[in-house]
Amino acid sequence: MIHEYEVVIIGGGLAGLRAALQVFDAGVDVAVISKVNPLRSHSVAAQGGMNASLGNVRGPEGSVDTWKNHAYDTVKGSDYLADQDAVEIMCREAPLSVIELEHLGTVWSRLENGKIAQRPFGGAGFPRTCYAADRTGHNALHTLYEQVNHRKIPIYEEFFVTSLIRNQERCTGCTALEFLKGEIHGFIAKAVLMATGGFGRIFNKSTNALINTGDGQALALRAGVPLKDMEFVQFHPTTLYGTNILITEGARGEGGMLLNKRGERFMEKYAPGSLDLAPRDVVARSIEEEIAQKRGFEGDYVQLDLRHIGAERIKERLPGIRQISMDFAGIDPVNDPIPVQPGQHYSMGGIDVDINGQTILPGLYAAGECACISVHGANRLGGNSILETVVFGRLVADKIIEDINDLATPPKKQVEKGIKTSKNHLEKIIQSKGLENQFNIKNMLNKTMSTKFGIFRKEDGMLKGLGDIHKMQEIVSTVSIKNKELELNHALIRLLELQGMLHVAESVAISAIERRESRGSHKRTDFPERNDENFLKHTLVKGEAGNMVVSYSPVQLGMFEPEERVY
Repeated sequence: MIHEYEVVIIGGGLAGLRAALQVFDAGVDVAVISKVNPLRSHSVAAQGGMNASLGNVRGPEGSVDTWKNHAYDTVKGSDYLADQDAVEIMCREAPLSVIELEHLGTVWSRLENGKIAQRPFGGAGFPRTCYAADRTGHNALHTLYEQVNHRKIPIYEEFFVTSLIRNQERCTGCTALEFLKGEIHGFIAKAVLMATGGFGRIFNKSTNALINTGDGQALALRAGVPLKDMEFVQFHPTTLYGTNILITEGARGEGGMLLNKRGERFMEKYAPGSLDLAPRDVVARSIEEEIAQKRGFEGDYVQLDLRHIGAERIKERLPGIRQISMDFAGIDPVNDPIPVQPGQHYSMGGIDVDINGQTILPGLYAAGECACISVHGANRLGGNSILETVVFGRLVADKIIEDINDLATPPKKQVEKGIKTSKNHLEKIIQSKGLENQFNIKNMLNKTMSTKFGIFRKEDGMLKGLGDIHKMQEIVSTVSIKNKELELNHALIRLLELQGMLHVAESVAISAIERRESRGSHKRTDFPERNDENFLKHTLVKGEAGNMVVSYSPVQLGMFEPEERVY
């Protein structure tokens, strides 16, 4: 079955849905393909808020926030690896994007004067994060989904994209497996926008949804498109001990304190100026250091204490966190501290795109967490993730709208060929009679990434990890699955995901090994200092002739010169 649209968007989270609205409202024919129902996209899990310099809450000594303050905090937080032209666009557009969501229907928490409420977040000099209690992503995603449905934009949900189609050095569509029926579909499009989210599930302690398996990044690699800055993986300081469910930074923004087993507020040692609201990379490393020095609790965690905030404030501003704590840890944060530990949370790196969201493959664009437009550099500040999705979901859509009129409708021939290739690939997997169990490989991958490419990294360990990844890539081809049908085959989807995850993991490993410095979330114990002379540059990794090749590109500076990062 072949479908034809002017624009196909792969991914139904905030970036994908925001782009779909923009494209549709410009009169361009568009459809969304999503692995799950869009309301199950990982965007729904974003808790704490969305940064914008609205200035509704005054800063130090009554000062008023500006987009330049926001840009400075973002660039400093990135350890000066963010492209400053992209940061400027995001921060300038932030207030408009918050108001835009409000007008579309998003319900925000309010101040007593009726203005949108803002709270402090890590690494920010002002109370800048607009929020909807602790369910901001939930509110925003539901808003955009309602708007997409109102416009009757087609959504192909429960479709797993199996390949991108290339025709005369352009991306002209994709193929996808319809999960419920087991049928391969072809999609012809003048432009394809990737908005598939992160790859956190290559690690074993992650806040990410199970669907975050880096499918978009793997598709891009196979299509010959580089990935950028893949070594920069964010570990959130506070995930619920034992389950790694996210405990929003908003909890510390409301006054929460981190304590070791001695009852000490240990962030006083590591970030005396910002304490618990230092950036995530700083706080995550500090917690790991406390645990390494035997000042963590048995089981390797610390505590996040909210009790002094008071029951009324916890129930009003952190109702979801309270419910998660009661449901999954059996404690009420009104009465007891929350046990927390760092866990993988976000992917700063992704598909290499320019400031317009365009890849080196004409016709292929990317936005949101799967892309690296480089507004986060080596470390993302809390509250900038949702912001990036809606700002660049809209702006990249504008670029597609601008380009689309100059493009001819692609022929069907390549899509028909792509469908045949995908069918053959899936049949080969189905008929395999190997003995390997894919879930054993998945567990090995998760363990390798967390132990060799976690918060602290060292060359010998990473080289061992890369070797293990290569071995897993060899044995994954010998996996056999019991279900021999194409329809409703969960094992098949998990195996397709795993094949891509191994490629993505290799790109993370190679990029991390080659960056011989410490910057942001990339902390090497054998190269503990930042090295601007040799590494103030982006890492690019691309598959060539079966190998991954690393190259570099310059960082776009301009507004702020690199300086020592102190909090």
